[in-house]
Amino acid sequence: MTTALISHSASLGHVTPPGHPERVARIEAVNEALTAPEFTLLVREEAPLAGDADVLRGHGRGYLDAVKAAIPASGWAQLDPDTYLSPGSLEAILRGLGANLHAVDMLQAGEVRNAFCAIRPPGHHAEATRAMGFCLFSNAAIAAKHALDHHGLTRVAVVDFDVHHGNGTQDILWDEPRALFVSSHQMPLWPFTGAPEERGAHDNVLNVPLPPHADGARFRAEIERQVLPRLDAFAPDLVLVSAGFDAHRADPLAQLDLGVEDFAWVTERLCDIADAHCGGRMVSTLEGGYDLDALGACVAAHVRVLMERGA
Repeated sequence: MTTALISHSASLGHVTPPGHPERVARIEAVNEALTAPEFTLLVREEAPLAGDADVLRGHGRGYLDAVKAAIPASGWAQLDPDTYLSPGSLEAILRGLGANLHAVDMLQAGEVRNAFCAIRPPGHHAEATRAMGFCLFSNAAIAAKHALDHHGLTRVAVVDFDVHHGNGTQDILWDEPRALFVSSHQMPLWPFTGAPEERGAHDNVLNVPLPPHADGARFRAEIERQVLPRLDAFAPDLVLVSAGFDAHRADPLAQLDLGVEDFAWVTERLCDIADAHCGGRMVSTLEGGYDLDALGACVAAHVRVLMERGA
């Protein structure tokens, strides 16, 4: 058993306007970090294209058709104040979703123990019927639905440690009793959702807000106090991770004070949950992270742990 790295050059084709934080250079920084010699044993796979039926597990037909119709022939199309499309965006977002579905398939086939999807744009803000916050399709939520409906799993956990609340994942999994969605995030901060009182239709949502300038000690304490016991009690058949690295202290879009070591630590703890309940099966997908040096270092630390635990 080992670790898969699933990516595609189409991520480079989703081009945002100059000065936009969710830029091509993000995936270039990730790719560069994962070319170090220590990562040569990764099982590198090319992300397939997701199909319409896959997208429709999480989004309505009208929304899917609207996204397709909005793809510009040149330049950019703006869907909301933060979210843009370019001529190469449709392939990028379909490959990003396809990476997550392929990762689940590989784990269920016993080909690898865990996987990291190095893709962009991110997905966790995309709600069932609207794009938001750089995100078009809800990769982690749809991967959860795929695991449940296609592979017949009974309990799938989605854990999101991006600094921004995963409102899209929460929206799509709100009425899904077979899924547990857990999010740690800064509050107050855009998108201004993720209060502890938001618990899902089946008590299947756990939100863990952190105040601005919370450091690694506070983050670890809340993960140990709230997140790990809830995951342990849920006993997932599969763990999915929305891995955003914008809670790093260098990130320009938020005010948490985490370091690289904190992301390695939370990866270890989530691997503990996966080891205890589902044979180590865990799929992680890239969400945020906008300081390029911090992003590369955090992704390397995250994938390093996955490889150590997947061996």
